[in-house]
Amino acid sequence: MSEKIKNFKNLPKHVAIIPDGNRRWAKNQSKASSFGHKKGIETFEAIVNRAFDLEIPNLTAWGCSASNLQNRGSEEVIFLYQLFKKTFKKLLDNEKIFKNKIRVRVLGKWREKFPKPLIYVIEKLINKTSSYSKGNLTYLMAYDGRDEMIEAISKLKQNGHQLINADLVKKNLWTHDLPPVDLVIRTGGEPHWSAGFMMWDTAESQLYFTEKCWPEFGIEEFDRALASYSQRERRMGK
Repeated sequence: MSEKIKNFKNLPKHVAIIPDGNRRWAKNQSKASSFGHKKGIETFEAIVNRAFDLEIPNLTAWGCSASNLQNRGSEEVIFLYQLFKKTFKKLLDNEKIFKNKIRVRVLGKWREKFPKPLIYVIEKLINKTSSYSKGNLTYLMAYDGRDEMIEAISKLKQNGHQLINADLVKKNLWTHDLPPVDLVIRTGGEPHWSAGFMMWDTAESQLYFTEKCWPEFGIEEFDRALASYSQRERRMGK
């Protein structure tokens, strides 16, 4: 399938991923949650590189929600911070990002929630890629789609807009300069939405659910999701 997928003419221009199931996968392996999170990061690194190779211009992934940081034990949260720091440091050395001129952005309330050393690394990566425009690699960190919508509405109110349209709403979202999401992939076998995930940008998205937990979601499954998308007819309400 890997070779065939290169010939598909209608690959999505924006893929968003909800990588669910790290902890359940680890539990099934009789391992600690940290083992699942670490394996999940390795999976995402492989998927990112695959998306670069296929020249998918926009890839967005949910790293953590605000509630994840509030409701999980301090030991697990500290481990996640350490893992995130290693991940973003590694991205600073990813040649494909700079060769392909990929802009990395991190959206959410991470500046309010994350420790300073992690914030420093993230901002370094953001600044180093800020001038790139050939593609976008976006992480949603300490993210809640309801926060995004509330902030957008607040901006519109503060600016005194009386007539609200779709373009105005989009311009005030955190994702204001990202295109709509074509394909949402959710792993973990629980086909539901979470915390208003990109609620505006996924209004017309195609959905792909899989029973596989995120750590076992490999390149072949990613290709399978893309193949499924490429074979669908998008009517867009017509």
